[in-house]
Amino acid sequence: MIRSHGFVLPPFAAWTPGEFQANRARADRIIQGRCGWDITDFGTGRFDQVGLCLFTLRNGLLSDLQRGRGMCYAEKLLISRQDQLTPTHTHVVKAEDIINRGGADLVIELFGSDERGGCAPDRGGVVRCDGIARAYAPGERLRLHPGQSVTLRPGDWHAFWGEGGDVLVGEVSTVNDDLTDNIFRDPVGRFAEIDEDEAPAHLLVSDYDRWLV
Repeated sequence: MIRSHGFVLPPFAAWTPGEFQANRARADRIIQGRCGWDITDFGTGRFDQVGLCLFTLRNGLLSDLQRGRGMCYAEKLLISRQDQLTPTHTHVVKAEDIINRGGADLVIELFGSDERGGCAPDRGGVVRCDGIARAYAPGERLRLHPGQSVTLRPGDWHAFWGEGGDVLVGEVSTVNDDLTDNIFRDPVGRFAEIDEDEAPAHLLVSDYDRWLV
């Protein structure tokens, strides 16, 4: 799907576990930034209904972001399948552009935050769609056609899914921290629990701590 939309992944996307281990010294920034494959069902066991496939292409350091200089950005590709929900969540630090890179429509459901930063079912907010300010009502659903984008800031609670087919999604953001900076409205697991019944062909970012120590 990625290639069908004119995008080619970097070479490390195809590395085997053995190649990762052989290159781990030179690839320390890939490993530290948790770049690579990330496939999750958010702990539901229902990947077709609730899940996401991601590939982090590049990611800076939180220390650079805190200093306000250096590599303060990240970039991802995501595949959001038809009617496959990414649950409602927000970020404390990360601001992000969500871009429909191709395929069907991407639908994004939005809510504002309450005084404590929680998801407010009765509050809206303001986002920018392709750079143009747009107010949203609580629970409003934006529809992004291929080529369109929305800028989400911390406190913009959002869920999304593909509608009418699968969608290749781009994400350009400040430094990405999937371990601590994903705040979900409902209890979910960010990383999938995998019953390993054979050796992996490729590592997920959640495998790095176990395979590349």
